[in-house]
Amino acid sequence: MTTAADVLQMVKDNDAKFVDLRLTDMLGKEMHLTIPAEHLTEDTFELGQPFDGSSFVGWRGIESSDMLLQPDPNTARMDPFREANTLVLSCNVLEPTTGKGYERDPRSIANRAESYLKSTGIGDAAFFGPEPEFFIFDGVQWDHKPGSSFFRVTSEEAPWSSGLDMEGGNLGHRNRMKGGYFPVSPVDSLADIRAEMCTLIEQQGVPVEIHHHEVGGAGQCEIGTRFSTLVQRADWTQIVKYTVWNVAAAYGKTATFMPKPIEGDNGSGMHVHQSIWKEGQNLFSGNGYAGLSDLALYYIGGVIKHARALNAITNPGINSYKRLVPGFEAPVKLAYSARNRSASIRIPFVTNPKARRVEIRFPDPLCNPYLGFSALLMAGLDGIENRIHPGEAADKNLYDLPPEENALIPTVAPNLEVALDALDKDREFLTKGGVFSDDFIDAYIAEKRKEVLRASMAVTALDFDLYYSL
Repeated sequence: MTTAADVLQMVKDNDAKFVDLRLTDMLGKEMHLTIPAEHLTEDTFELGQPFDGSSFVGWRGIESSDMLLQPDPNTARMDPFREANTLVLSCNVLEPTTGKGYERDPRSIANRAESYLKSTGIGDAAFFGPEPEFFIFDGVQWDHKPGSSFFRVTSEEAPWSSGLDMEGGNLGHRNRMKGGYFPVSPVDSLADIRAEMCTLIEQQGVPVEIHHHEVGGAGQCEIGTRFSTLVQRADWTQIVKYTVWNVAAAYGKTATFMPKPIEGDNGSGMHVHQSIWKEGQNLFSGNGYAGLSDLALYYIGGVIKHARALNAITNPGINSYKRLVPGFEAPVKLAYSARNRSASIRIPFVTNPKARRVEIRFPDPLCNPYLGFSALLMAGLDGIENRIHPGEAADKNLYDLPPEENALIPTVAPNLEVALDALDKDREFLTKGGVFSDDFIDAYIAEKRKEVLRASMAVTALDFDLYYSL
């Protein structure tokens, strides 16, 4: 464990001029404030750094805005993008009157989820391994106002760029739509950018395991990083996003974790691998289906039972559901299977029982990792506590079932409004042990309903295309 004294020594060793204190808001956006390095003391770690919480989405009103940032010394790393040497610390948000984690702070919620797992006696650690996909474009423009609405993506790598006149000539090496999986350069034009991203991600303490071009022809990518415990893995996910955005910008490009930026091409998901351990033993390993234990099956049962409520957190945007469309290769069917990627829950093939895990495939990278991982854990624990069996495994291709069989398999929520309604009604599993509070869930739903309302009133080019001449 890193101590406050270790961090202060790290400041000296790296000649840090500033310290960046990071927090994550309700929507999953990482925020920061910066203090001169000499103002970081051991008291900062114990007493916290005061800040105004009234301007954050879904947080405090101005009448009770004083809050505290408490840095976690285990998260100390140097920021590779600042000109002045800057040390970064991820923080919990504390109530100044009690010194406890603020009930609407996502990282504090994640801390409570880990504590709740231990309190149940079921396990002492939950491991998560997310796989956030993203697109890299050359540029993007959009505008939405009365009388005008458009977006425009620029990508030299995109299939639709084959007819463009380009400086130096159009070389013609590019993917087809949905044809971007694993090509070598020059078709994969982003290998060097991803390599730079990997180098800087590792410099910040996140182990990288793989990087490659994804299926989306217009610059879709993935960087695989190692699994870890819930809070640390959420911290690492924020580091990955921060690095991807900034490296892309340094190359004169733009990156997005938006689930469905291109119509007709693959969307970006964030499959989440999960397992529960106790005293060094993987509790998901057993002698049942695909090498799973009964406990792992009950965990799956809990995720399936609460899936539509989970969708409000793991698929939190209007755009999320443009990826989760039935009839296409999207993980909409609430079933589990070994290796079958048409099921929304997959059991990856492994040769080592210690690596046994489940992969939840419906989340996307708009998901706030602190909230998403906590919610998935709470759903799985509810399944274990109530012995919710998920039924028979689905070993058929679920994308190509006869109508009568297709109707028997439940699906994820069809849109954000349905997901929010489900969360409103099905929240008790989240509030166990005070992990999520009703106050937080109410505030979260209220913020997300604003997005639903705005989208329901928006007039777009599609409205004109469908209805203008009728």
